[in-house]
Amino acid sequence: MPLVTTTEMFKKAYEGGYAIGAFNVNNMEIIQGITEAAKAENAPLILQVSAGARKYANHTYLVKLVEAALEETDLPIALHLDHGDTFELCKSCIDGGFTSVMIDGSHLPFEENIKLTKQVVDYAHDHGVVVEGELGRLAGIEDAVNVSEEDASFTNPDEVEEFVERTGVDSLAIAIGTSHGAFKFKGEAKLRFDILEEIGKRLPGFPIVLHGASSVPQEYVEIVNKYGGNMPGAKGVPEDMLRQAASMAVCKINIDSDLRLAMTGTIRQFMAENPGAFDPRQYLGPARDAIRTIVRHKIVNVLGCNNKA
Repeated sequence: MPLVTTTEMFKKAYEGGYAIGAFNVNNMEIIQGITEAAKAENAPLILQVSAGARKYANHTYLVKLVEAALEETDLPIALHLDHGDTFELCKSCIDGGFTSVMIDGSHLPFEENIKLTKQVVDYAHDHGVVVEGELGRLAGIEDAVNVSEEDASFTNPDEVEEFVERTGVDSLAIAIGTSHGAFKFKGEAKLRFDILEEIGKRLPGFPIVLHGASSVPQEYVEIVNKYGGNMPGAKGVPEDMLRQAASMAVCKINIDSDLRLAMTGTIRQFMAENPGAFDPRQYLGPARDAIRTIVRHKIVNVLGCNNKA
C-alpha cells in the first residue's frame, strides 16, 4: 500500500468518534516500535517528522524507513511534516514525498497567518497533499517550538470559520490548554472543552488537531529520575481528557514526549543495570519494545482507533 493522505482517515474518525495517533519519528527503532504496534492493533497511522528530526536523520533516510514500514505492515500510513514554519520547508517535504504538511503560522498576526497558510495550501493541493494549519499558540518547548506561558493564547472560535474558508486548509490545530513538552502544567490540566465544542459547532464535520497531547507516564519519569535525570514535576494531559476530545471534533492527536520518555527511560535503566554493555542493539531493542507497548496502549485506550485501518 502506498502512503495515503489523511482525508479518508479523518472522515472516518470524525464519524466514528475516535482520533488517529500522530507519532513523531526520529530513527529506525522509533518507526519500528510505532508501526509494529499499529499493525498489532490494525490501526491507521500518521508518522510525523519535525524540522529538527529531518535535520537529524536526513529526509531521504526517514522516507525510506517509512516506505519499509509500509511494506511490513500494509497499513494506511500518512507521512506528515510537523510544525513547518516556512513555505520553503513545506515545499521541500511535498516535493520529497510527504502526503501531509503542517504550516504553523500561529506566531504571526491573523492576516499574515492566512497569507502564509494559503500559499502552502495552494502548492500542496496542486500536488495532491493535504495541509494542517494552526490558530492559537500552545505553551511549551518541542524542538524549535518554544512558547512561554505569557505568549500562549487560546484559539478564538470567532476566527476559525474565516481562517478555514480563506486558506482552504484540510485540518486545524487549536489551542485549548495542552502544552508541548514534558513539563506541561504547574497544577492540574484544565482543557477548554467549551472552546472545542464551540469550534465543532462552527466547523461541523471539520477535523480538529490537538498538539502537546502527551500524558507523560509517571513510571518513565521515575525511571529517568532514578538513573540520573532531572524531571521533577513533569506532568502531562490526563488520558481521560484526550479520550473526551477524541469523541468530539478532534481527529488527530499528536504524541511525542511519551515516546521520548519511554525510549530514554528504558535506555537509562538498561545501561545502569548493564554497565559493561556496548552493543547498541542491546539497549535499542528494549527501547523499541517500550515504544511498541506505549503506542498500543494509546491506540486502544486513548485514541480508540484500533481495528479502524
